[in-house]
Amino acid sequence: MITEMLSGVSIGKAYPLPRSSFSPAYAKPFRPSFISCLGKNAESNGSSSGPSQLELGNQISDENTPQMRSGKLEGKGSGIWQLFREAQGNILYLNRQRIMAMEELDRVKSEKSSLLDRIEQLERTKLINTRKDKFSISAELLLRIDSMVLTSLIDSKEASEYRRLVMDSKVSIADYFSEIMHIQDTELLVELRHFLGNSRKSGYHIIHICTEMAPVVSVGSLAVYVTGLSRALQRKGNLVEVILPKYASLNLNEVHGFREVEAEFHSCFNGQLHGNRIWTGVVYGIGVTFIEPLNYSSFFSRENIYGYSNDFERFTYFSRASLDYIVKAGKQPDVLHIHNWETSIVGPLFWDVFVNQGLEGTRILLTCQSFESQCIEQPEKLALCGLDSHELHRSDRLQDNKKSHLVNVLKAGVVYSNKVIIMSSMQKKGQVIHATSHGLEPTLRIHKDKLVVAPPVFDSSAWDPSVDKFLPQNYSADNMKGKSVCKVSLQQHLGLLEKASIILVGCIFPDISDIELEKLKNIILTASRRGVQFVFMGSGQTRGLNTALEYFEEELKDENMRFLNKYDVALAHLVLAGSDIMLCPSFDDTLQVPLKAMRYGAMPILLNFPYSKFGHFVDHDLEGTELSRFIEDTFHNMPLNQAIAELKNNRSKWDKKMVDAMTKDFSCDAECCDIHISAYTAIKNL
Repeated sequence: MITEMLSGVSIGKAYPLPRSSFSPAYAKPFRPSFISCLGKNAESNGSSSGPSQLELGNQISDENTPQMRSGKLEGKGSGIWQLFREAQGNILYLNRQRIMAMEELDRVKSEKSSLLDRIEQLERTKLINTRKDKFSISAELLLRIDSMVLTSLIDSKEASEYRRLVMDSKVSIADYFSEIMHIQDTELLVELRHFLGNSRKSGYHIIHICTEMAPVVSVGSLAVYVTGLSRALQRKGNLVEVILPKYASLNLNEVHGFREVEAEFHSCFNGQLHGNRIWTGVVYGIGVTFIEPLNYSSFFSRENIYGYSNDFERFTYFSRASLDYIVKAGKQPDVLHIHNWETSIVGPLFWDVFVNQGLEGTRILLTCQSFESQCIEQPEKLALCGLDSHELHRSDRLQDNKKSHLVNVLKAGVVYSNKVIIMSSMQKKGQVIHATSHGLEPTLRIHKDKLVVAPPVFDSSAWDPSVDKFLPQNYSADNMKGKSVCKVSLQQHLGLLEKASIILVGCIFPDISDIELEKLKNIILTASRRGVQFVFMGSGQTRGLNTALEYFEEELKDENMRFLNKYDVALAHLVLAGSDIMLCPSFDDTLQVPLKAMRYGAMPILLNFPYSKFGHFVDHDLEGTELSRFIEDTFHNMPLNQAIAELKNNRSKWDKKMVDAMTKDFSCDAECCDIHISAYTAIKNL
C-alpha cells in the first residue's frame, strides 16, 4: 500500500551549518583562563575556570591591577572582545538555523500527515470506484452488444445469449473485460465468443422507457425514482437499462463512455420511416440509450422538458422509437417498465404491434407518480404512431371516462399494462381509487387487481446525519449529542436565541395555498407564545411561494420565527438536523420531507388542515406499505400542540420514537425494491 510505503520515508534533514568566520589565525595569543563562553543562566561552558564576562570586564578596566601594563591590557582586551563578538555571532547564527530547521521539520511533518490522509482518501475512493466499475463495465458491454446488432455484426439471437451471459456473471465478466473495453467491436466479439458458456438465469432484465433520470435530466420525482430503483435492482442481481430522449439540456457530467453509435436506425411515425441518432453511456453503472430524432429534431431541442402544445406528438414519437430500437437491437427483456402518461402509449403499441416481433416473453409494468396529469387527445392522433383509433376509442380501452369524444393516454397505460404501481407514502389502494384518481375511478375499479402501492424511492445515503458533510457535528441513533450542536448552529446562523433546550419546528414547503397559510398562522401564534421557534424554507419549485412566505413573515413579525426565501441544499440539511419537529403539508410531498425528518431524528407532523382528500374515507382494504403503517401508528394522528406537549413533558417517550424512526430502513433497497421485484415476478408468471 502507498500509505505504508510513505510512512517509512524519513522527514527532511536539517540544514547544514555553515563554517564559522572565527579562525584562530585572526586572534592574538591569549591565556585560556580569560575566555569563558556563557551558557544558560550565565554558567560557563566548563572549558575553564576563568572569570566571567563581568569579572573579565572589571579586570580589564581596573587600572590598579599590578600584573598588567596598560598597553598590553588594552591589546589583549581588544582581541578578547573581538573573539567574543565572533563567538556570540556564531552562536546566534546557529540558534537561528536551529529554529529554521525545527520549523521546516514541523512543516514537512504536517505535509506528510496531510499527504497520508489524502492517500487514504484516494484509496477509499478507488475502492468505491472499483465496485462501481463492475456495474459500469457490464452496462458498457451491453451497449456494445447493441452496437454489434445495429451494425449487423451479430444477429438478435446471438445478442440475447451475450446479454444473458453478462447478466449472470457480472463480476467475472467485468474482471475479464475491464482491460480490453477500448478494442473495436469486431475484436470484442471474438473475446465474447471465447468467454461464452452455459449460464444459469438469475434476476430479471428490465428496460425503463422514461422521460427523466437523475442526474441526467431531472424535473420531478420521476428522475430520482428511476435512478434509485434501477441501482437498487442491480444491487440485487437484476439487469437494468434505461432509454431516454436526447434532450438538448442533458447533464452529461455523470454519463461515462458517452458516444454515438455509428449505425442507421429508423422508426415509424406518421406513416413514414424517420432516421434517428443513437447515443449510449453509463450512469451509476446503468446502461443508458439516448434517442435523437433527425427529421423531428425540434421535439427535444427545446429549453424545457414538458409543457408544450405538441407534448403528445413528442413523447408518442419517442415511445414508438424506443420499441423500434428494442426490436432492432434484438433485446428480449423480461419487463418493459413505463412511466406516467408520457410513455403509457407503449402499452397498446406493444400488444397491438410489437409483441410478435421477438418479445413474446416480455411483460409491461406501469408506474404512476400521480394521476393528475393524463393527456387527453383527439382519437385520430393515435394513427401517428401506427395505432388504430377505431379499435381503441372504446370505453374499455382508451376512451376518456368524462370526455367520451377524446382518448386518455394514461388510461391506455393502465388498461394495457400487466401491473400498475402507484407511488405513495400513505395512501392505500382504495384511497387512491376513490380520492386521487382524477376521473380514472371506473377504470381503476375494473383493474383493481393490477394495482400495487409502493413507498417512494428514498436515497438514504444522501440523507444520513452520521456522515452528512453539511452538519457541524454528525450524529446517529446510538449517539444523539451532535443533534443539539446542530440546533445551536442553526439558531446562531438565523439569529435566534441559542439554546438547545428550546423546541425548534422546521418546515420545508414544496407548495402551500393561501388557505393553508391562514391556518398555519394561527398554529404558529399559539405555539410561539410557548417559546417555540419556527424556521420556514420554500422549495423554489413553485412561483409565488417565496413571495407568500415573505408577506407572511412581514405580517407576523415574531422574534421566534425565521423565513428563508430561497432553497439552499446545505441549509436544508441543517434545518432537518436542528429541528425537533418538521411540519409537513402532506406525507406525500415531492421533497420527501417526512422521510428525511425521520432519518434526522425530527418528528414529522402533518399540518392539521381539513383539506385531506381521503381523511374521512374508511378503507376496508387492509393493503398498505410498512412505511404508511409506521407513520400512521407513530405520528399520523398527532397535532402540533400535542407533539410539543409530549416533547416537553415526556422526553423519554419522545426519544424512543425518534430512535425507532431513525433505525427504520425506508431506503430504496428495502420495501420499495422488494415490492417491484414481487410485481415483476407476478407478471412474468402470468
